[in-house]
Amino acid sequence: MTQAPTTRRSSRRRHDREIIALAVPAFGALVAEPLFVIVDSAIVGHLGTSQLAGLGVAAALLTTAVSIFVFLAYATTAAVARRVGAGDLPSAIRQGMDGIWLALLLGAVVVAVAIPSAPWLVEAFGASDTAAPYATTYLRISSLGIPAMLVVLAATGVLRGLQDTRTPLYVAIGGFTTNGVLNVVLVYGAGLGIAGSAWGTVIAQVGMALAYLIVVVRGARRHGASLRPDAAGIRASAQAGVPLLVRTLSLRSVLMIATAVAARLGDTDIAAHQIILSLWSLTAFALDAIAIAGQAIIGRYLGANDAKGAREACRRMVQWGIASGVVLGVLIVLARPLFLPLFTGDESVQDALLPALLVLAVSQPIAGVVFVLDGVLMGAGDGCYLAWAMLVTLAVFAPVALLVPTFGGGLTALWWAMTLMMAVRLVTLWIRTRSGRWIVTGATR
Repeated sequence: MTQAPTTRRSSRRRHDREIIALAVPAFGALVAEPLFVIVDSAIVGHLGTSQLAGLGVAAALLTTAVSIFVFLAYATTAAVARRVGAGDLPSAIRQGMDGIWLALLLGAVVVAVAIPSAPWLVEAFGASDTAAPYATTYLRISSLGIPAMLVVLAATGVLRGLQDTRTPLYVAIGGFTTNGVLNVVLVYGAGLGIAGSAWGTVIAQVGMALAYLIVVVRGARRHGASLRPDAAGIRASAQAGVPLLVRTLSLRSVLMIATAVAARLGDTDIAAHQIILSLWSLTAFALDAIAIAGQAIIGRYLGANDAKGAREACRRMVQWGIASGVVLGVLIVLARPLFLPLFTGDESVQDALLPALLVLAVSQPIAGVVFVLDGVLMGAGDGCYLAWAMLVTLAVFAPVALLVPTFGGGLTALWWAMTLMMAVRLVTLWIRTRSGRWIVTGATR
């Protein structure tokens, strides 16, 4: 009896070490990814307003296209981690190769669609007549890098499943640096303009994909895993990814509805909304890093038939999620006098922003738990439940958000609707986690 508190402390310390070891590098890699667009924007912005506007449209289309396939990382992480937990590294790497082959196939399809339809996509996105040619040029060239981008997603999932988040961090830093150098050289040195920026991004993405493939291929040869495409394995990877695709599309729909509602509220509110959405995305990186650790850790425990360890890890990560959310919420409140002037000097935008910003701060502890439980269920391979839960969330959020302009609630009311969305996600994920139905042990679910 006297050893129980010591045992619990020892267990917590073990889980803390695992979470920190995986989450900290994962956070660095997550932050490095959006820096690609920031660097491109900074360099292309000096070419002219039309070029920068064209880049903005093309980058938004590319980001949407790639983010839809984020399941390549999530599903692969869970599947590989299970096999690692079961002690079957050859099968783990083989599973990862199936995900990579699927990424290549999907990438080829997207390129075949994106290049000929680029002018139509740019027009549908509302690009001006002066920006459209630049957007089309950037989109057509950068689309060539989509297969590499999807390979990066799948290979990142392989390494996360292997409990390695450091290599993705190093690759992301290398890709970011290469992209910056190539953009300067090709845009200004070679005089290619916005096309040079697109080619620089493509080359950097291909380089990142090759770096990942070298690591994965070395691991496959070391453990005697086959590198050849396997139709059954690729099909299984696709089937595992479909529910997560539904979840991702539902979440994207929530964000699109929120932006559309903010636009109907007026220029001041949409400007303030974009600032809050940027902050929301930034805090999401920190919370998602814990979720990524959860995917890898939970998958490994379940693969090792350690249901107790999975429950303990889940409980500890929820505590991390709550604590991280509280810290982020406090930071948002305390730092608001510092960062608000950085985003805008318009007092009307700041006035609209402040109360909605406080709502964002209050919602952070909820978001912390949501992200963690999302990662836990992904690590357990519980994609079907995640898909249905997100569809329910969308069904609750959409009518509430769309009624905001009718009742004159303004931006603050819209962000209370966003908080409701997170609360619904919390309830659905908490019910599933408490039920224990997500705990399915073994090398495969």
